[in-house]
Amino acid sequence: MEPDLNALAVFALVAEERNFRAAADRIGVTRSAVSQTIRRLEESLGLALVQRTTRSVSLTEAGEQLYAEIAPAIADMRAAVGKAETLRGGPRGQLRLAVSSIAERFLSGPMLASFAKDNPEVQLDITVTDEEFDIVAEGYDAGVRLGEVIEQDMVAVSVAGKERQLAVCAPSYRDRCGVPSHPAQLASHRCIGWRPTPKSAPYRWEFAEGGKEFSVAVRPEITTNDMALMIKLAAAGAGITFGMEDSFRSSIQRGELIAILEEYCPYFSGFYLYYPSRRNLAPKLRALIEHVQRWKSHCITSALQTEHPVTPPRRQAPRATRGG
Repeated sequence: MEPDLNALAVFALVAEERNFRAAADRIGVTRSAVSQTIRRLEESLGLALVQRTTRSVSLTEAGEQLYAEIAPAIADMRAAVGKAETLRGGPRGQLRLAVSSIAERFLSGPMLASFAKDNPEVQLDITVTDEEFDIVAEGYDAGVRLGEVIEQDMVAVSVAGKERQLAVCAPSYRDRCGVPSHPAQLASHRCIGWRPTPKSAPYRWEFAEGGKEFSVAVRPEITTNDMALMIKLAAAGAGITFGMEDSFRSSIQRGELIAILEEYCPYFSGFYLYYPSRRNLAPKLRALIEHVQRWKSHCITSALQTEHPVTPPRRQAPRATRGG
């Protein structure tokens, strides 16, 4: 028989108060409701638990024994509820995130560092992964992925606005081998490709021309699942590689890499912080959402004040997992 946990909790209150009305007042119900709950519990057990008179309430031997057994568990549950309720106050506790390895702006450091500084009672636990899985089933509070691959039942908050992918190579490779004028010519060049797992096919490089999207299945001489290695190899002149513009930005600014085929590399919807529900958000997650929104607004404002304003989007990306 499944125990009636609600009835046991009411019985524990009666045992503590030795008074039906006092027990009723503690849980906000009538004295009659408490009496009926105890009667149903006694009937289900086939035992008298409480002795009632017009002036007092006492426990039978069976009642004393039952109360002694359940009292520690009831106390533990109250303590657990009390701890949970403290989380309603301010952001605190562990915040588990699953973040795509190519979400450069989110993972770059300053945004997360400022969040940690502003929320010292939150412990960030970040798993960098490109595997696609159910974040709820795996125990994560939220994830960061490209918007085009996030499930429709998730709530998504933009992290950094529009993104694009670029093909890049080192100046030394350009000088030695030349560069393609069209993505179709990549087949005759040395390429450095990306794949998420050893058993996965190399990622197809995605482009657009005349408003139509197309992909190129390059035959990479080198394939890896590590973007940092791809960048190092490309900078060393090993070939052309392809990935998110933010991943290459610092190398391009230092002159280690140059962008090619830019006219075939349109912008698309970028990365989003996503989570399962808007209801009863934990303060720690709400704090991160608000921080991300403030950070994005600040970055956009700063970009508009520079000599190179944010480039407007040219298209909406297809629903396909972007690699590298």
